[in-house]
Amino acid sequence: DRSPSRGLGDVYKRQVSFPIPLTSFYYFCAHSAYKCAKVIMELEQSFIALIEQSIKTNWYLNALTDYKGITLQYRDVARKIEKIHILLENAGIEKGDKIAICGRNSAHWTVTYLAVITYGAVVVPILHEFKADQVHNIVNHSEARLLFVGDQIWENLNEAAMPHLEGIIELKDFGVPVSRSEKLAYARDHLNEIFGHKFPCRFRPDDISYEKEKSEDLAIINYTSGTTGYSKGVMLPYRSILSNVLYCKEKIGLKAGDSVVSMLPLGHVFGMTFDFLYGFTAGAHLWFLTRMPSPKIIAESFAEIRPRVIACVPLIVEKIFKKNILPKVDNKLGKLLLHVPIISDKIKELIKQKAMEVFGGNFIEIIIGGAPFNAEVEAFLKMIDFPYTIAYGMTECGPIICHSHWTELKLASCGKVAARMEAKVLSPNPSAIAGELVCRGANLMLGYYKNEEATRQVIDTEGWLHTGDMATIDEDGNVFIKGRCKNLLLTSSGQNIYPEEIESKLNNMPYVSESLIILQQDKLVGLIYPDSDDAFAHGLSQSDLVRVMEENRLELNKQLPAFSQIARFKLYPEEFEKTAKKSIKRFLYQDIKE
Repeated sequence: DRSPSRGLGDVYKRQVSFPIPLTSFYYFCAHSAYKCAKVIMELEQSFIALIEQSIKTNWYLNALTDYKGITLQYRDVARKIEKIHILLENAGIEKGDKIAICGRNSAHWTVTYLAVITYGAVVVPILHEFKADQVHNIVNHSEARLLFVGDQIWENLNEAAMPHLEGIIELKDFGVPVSRSEKLAYARDHLNEIFGHKFPCRFRPDDISYEKEKSEDLAIINYTSGTTGYSKGVMLPYRSILSNVLYCKEKIGLKAGDSVVSMLPLGHVFGMTFDFLYGFTAGAHLWFLTRMPSPKIIAESFAEIRPRVIACVPLIVEKIFKKNILPKVDNKLGKLLLHVPIISDKIKELIKQKAMEVFGGNFIEIIIGGAPFNAEVEAFLKMIDFPYTIAYGMTECGPIICHSHWTELKLASCGKVAARMEAKVLSPNPSAIAGELVCRGANLMLGYYKNEEATRQVIDTEGWLHTGDMATIDEDGNVFIKGRCKNLLLTSSGQNIYPEEIESKLNNMPYVSESLIILQQDKLVGLIYPDSDDAFAHGLSQSDLVRVMEENRLELNKQLPAFSQIARFKLYPEEFEKTAKKSIKRFLYQDIKE
């Protein structure tokens, strides 16, 4: 029985209902026992040990590079980790304490992350796109004791709004602009001296010995990219991180010295896992673009870096193919040649070669995830045998739920359920009728930080995580995502947007009775049912009301991250239709025209 819900116990309990040689049955039982033992042994490994081993093994290899900036070898990373440990120790940080990091992708961001987890503290990565009040809220909600921050972020923060922080440390040079601890300030001022006393004979691989974690220990609190500072904190244990990294090692095939370009925000688990954590433990050379990955920047940097594995959101691939690849065949002759049996293979190979060159010409696979992929672009990639694959997951699974190697990926599928995970579709006929996809396994989170009610809403009593996505699963185990069954809006750049949070702000603005936020052509549109009686009572005309709503939109956007800006609004003439529980029937308003 290949059902992912079946375990070794089921083998013993179920009767064999078909003829089978006894020796084959014994072999099957032994093989199943071996597989179960293998999973247990894998999860008894230590993720911290993987980091330690990679540093020691790859001591003289390049580890981290800021494109057009600094390069750190693995030995440099180890040295900086030890110095950050000195700062943490002098700040009185203990195992399990929370340390927040907020900044753009960089070598020092990753060094800080590694230092925090190898110290035994809990990492709280914060998206650099969040507004100042959101950063303040996450720092306070997570009970972070220290905040490592990029200089561009720090300019907009207010330390008085984070009263429980004991220090703020700059990622650029690890300076301490705010210290509420004399020992922390002293340690930073005398850091090299303290390091020299600790390691009087030069720092060597044998000096590294990080305390190993327990599998259920909390490693990360990752706040989802909600549109206010009140997003939920996903608690990921070390078993989730380890299982995800082991899966990448089993499926992808990076080798020591291979280059990886980190384009995805490290505050997201997709980039954190596929690029950073997997890449570092594999001994790869990680490159950080430190700026928005436009097609022009990608073409320039990839030609130099020649990355071996690329992880990105669909929008990047779609832009590059639509701008740089498809125009070359978007003519009558090109379309004709693609359908001529004798010539088409040669034409397809030429197109594939050109596409490979755009991405550096050296990669073994492009991993696409974080948002739905354009069906037309995917069909084209499949036609030219381009090495792409789809990764499906959630922050709550750190993130992997489904993925397949590009040679095994079925068109329009997100692959098969990952190792150490199981999934099913809540449908009477999962292969034909879409139902909600639920999953459980080693990758699953512990829950939402300080929010047991929200945890109970997504993880049922049998341990199944309800993904909120509608899906089907074919007889071969390929999963096809059909759409979302939540209100969550997902942009093409991979950002999760929670409309209720925007609406709660908009509903408090002048002359707004109620509102709906919808996604149209990848832009957020605000549908507003105005309080016309109040407006007219104050002497406003219809044109005045339109002007006020535009002012509301501009004011609202000042409070929102760049990825959740409202592009335009539309006044709605009547109250929105509601359910018996007074919830707006959102599905009625998704296709509102101008």
